[in-house]
Amino acid sequence: MDKLQAMQIFRSVVDEGGFAAAARALNMSPAGVTRYMSDLESDVGARLLQRTTRKMSLTEAGEAYLDRVRHILDDVEDARAVVQAHTQEVAGVLRIVTSPLLATHLLAPVVAGFRQLHPRVTFDVSVEVMGPRSTAVNDCDIKLLTAPTDFNANLIARPIITTVGVLCASPQYLQDRPPLLRPEDLKAHDCMAFRHPERRAGNIQLTNPDQDGVTVEINLQPSFQVNHLDTILRATLDGAGISSQPLNLVAQYLNDGRLVRVLSPWSSGQLTLYAALPSRKFLPTRTQAFVEYLTERTRNSVHSALARAAEQREAAERKGR
Repeated sequence: MDKLQAMQIFRSVVDEGGFAAAARALNMSPAGVTRYMSDLESDVGARLLQRTTRKMSLTEAGEAYLDRVRHILDDVEDARAVVQAHTQEVAGVLRIVTSPLLATHLLAPVVAGFRQLHPRVTFDVSVEVMGPRSTAVNDCDIKLLTAPTDFNANLIARPIITTVGVLCASPQYLQDRPPLLRPEDLKAHDCMAFRHPERRAGNIQLTNPDQDGVTVEINLQPSFQVNHLDTILRATLDGAGISSQPLNLVAQYLNDGRLVRVLSPWSSGQLTLYAALPSRKFLPTRTQAFVEYLTERTRNSVHSALARAAEQREAAERKGR
């Protein structure tokens, strides 16, 4: 027997004035209502209703039980309303875990805009080096991470955007430097690289989507290599040379002119930005709203950066004719 449903049926029988009326109100059969009432009385060990052919009335035990039942059912409705307020109202604390790079260049730039739309949302962000000991998804609302497009982990992960690695440099660096018309031209430039424990830092593979995905590998002697991506980006912005960066992270710098994409449309691989979630069901509205906002802002920024790169490429080609 579902005790909560039995309580609801008991209340309805009293409020509607009879079994048949309660059955109609609850869209149940009269036999079903009778069975629930019989089971409820057996469970509490007392008769709750006096039934005659002419009328129905509460027993003394029934009156005392009904009073408590009303309070219990009211509390249940209040609890449901509280939960629905958390899931339907864009308010509350949004707990996010992400890497230092994503926190600085992806998350931080969207906080102000999101809070202008939803001022009742506050952020609690944990910045961690992602690894096996990083915070579990169940301990936060959103975990932002990047992974290869064939990423397959035991996570509920919603893709935000699939992006490519792009070669970029600051306008200051590119002044009076040799032209960049083909991948081999990189050898005449200061190139920076991420030092990966399993790969030689000087090797870079580039793919050209305009040439049926043709791939070339260039062997470079990096002028600067480090095992920290944010350091390479900072050095690139300050004019130290050319580096490969995820397009979604540097789109804002490409759009405002602090960086210029070089050797477009060549790219250095694909990555997908994911929002890992603790559950598919009953997500707070603040979580849904932020994921949608981040997705829209990121995709708009990337599309603008791609359009700007195409314009710069066409201008360079016209200049070279």
